[in-house]
Amino acid sequence: MSVDTIHLTRRTDPGAPLRDLDDARVLASVVTMDGDMIPVGAAGTVVAVWGAGEAYEVEFPEPPGALATVEAAQLVRTGRSVP
Repeated sequence: MSVDTIHLTRRTDPGAPLRDLDDARVLASVVTMDGDMIPVGAAGTVVAVWGAGEAYEVEFPEPPGALATVEAAQLVRTGRSVP
């Protein structure tokens, strides 16, 4: 999938609980796209909003560059990005 396609298919909804570049913490363990386990309580940054906020693409600092698609119920916002 190209970057253009991703940009067109993702949605940043100002009414959604989380937006692009918000800081968030996971409430359940999640598996990254590379198969690494992200533990409960790990902090990351939202890099994409899927649908109307049903799921989010989150980047985690450990392991470096780790990306995971996380359902909304498994995330809590810890910081709001500046609009």
